[in-house]
Amino acid sequence: MPREVQRVPHAGTVATHRCDATARITNMKVRLATCLFVLLPALGRSSHAGELDLPAPYEPRQAVEGTIRIWGHGAYDKSQDFIETLVLAWEAGFRKHQPQVAFENHLNGTAAAIGALYTGAGDLALMGREIWPPEIAAFQEVFGYPPSGVNVITGSFNVRNRGYAIVIFVHKDNPLSGLTLAQLDSIYGIERRRGGPLIRTWGDLGLGGEWRDRRITLYGLPIARGFAEYFEQAVFLGGHKWKAGLREFADKPGSKGGANDGGQMMLNALAKDRYGIGYAGLLYHNPGVKPLALAAKNGAPFVEPTRLSVLNHSYPLTRMITIFLNRAPRTPPEPKLQEFLRYVLSREGQQAVLREGHGYLPMLAPFTNEELQKLGN
Repeated sequence: MPREVQRVPHAGTVATHRCDATARITNMKVRLATCLFVLLPALGRSSHAGELDLPAPYEPRQAVEGTIRIWGHGAYDKSQDFIETLVLAWEAGFRKHQPQVAFENHLNGTAAAIGALYTGAGDLALMGREIWPPEIAAFQEVFGYPPSGVNVITGSFNVRNRGYAIVIFVHKDNPLSGLTLAQLDSIYGIERRRGGPLIRTWGDLGLGGEWRDRRITLYGLPIARGFAEYFEQAVFLGGHKWKAGLREFADKPGSKGGANDGGQMMLNALAKDRYGIGYAGLLYHNPGVKPLALAAKNGAPFVEPTRLSVLNHSYPLTRMITIFLNRAPRTPPEPKLQEFLRYVLSREGQQAVLREGHGYLPMLAPFTNEELQKLGN
């Protein structure tokens, strides 16, 4: 983070004023450079990709051939380019190294992705959301083992339909500044798999005065949507039991963002409820609410939801975009799939995310290295 400007005592001389001005200009440059680093992923300026800790360039380990069939994330209405431009960029870049590979894309929606894997219609399932337990169960029913997932993109900070980070909001007057995931689990969930105490009131979170005995009112997105499924996995540790009384806000029919989205309607309602808490994303705004910092566990640092904390995966509710494939246990992926996924996780592949991701954020080197291990690298 940039340093704070230090006030220079007024000495009544021209030299002192010049030094003060120089210090301020230098400090402004530091702030500007930091802002450019933070905003770079959103702007998608690949010319500055060297400022990020991107993975190593792609180096083919073997020549491969054949057709790769990709199913999943996308839209029937091709005017809504959720990810197709990025996938096409990956494919074009990969074919420069592996010209004997062709592609068939069926990017009409995440709902068809896993089904294409276990029916044999597809080779790779590109998910626009987290995989659901029934999808895993269906695949496992056919093959006897779960599908293998490789994270290939960091979800967006605040862009609709780009796996945006989930953010916890409270009323602006609430004195609370942060929560642990265990506390969040106890606020919304019944099973409390993280071992936290029962939480019903703001006093249970340590607030006093008028807040002590006030019951926490719960706001959120519909339990039937993928956001709730992610919340169950990331916060409830796989639990599926929510507390009664949750106020759910669904998108209005045909909503394409803004005031008709459930997230915006939820924040508008929360702004009128001094004792409420809700979850949505920072693409929605209301001056009557504020976001909270989160800590992954007791004793861990509290992390504000920012573009940088999502990019470096320090924010606990950062989401990922995953490609699944059919890979039997203790066996390497099919060579053409292994090479393509290695390309996607390379510098060229992640530069394409910066260039064509429309809000998606790249995977930095430490995280691509972890994913490459899944491929036997």
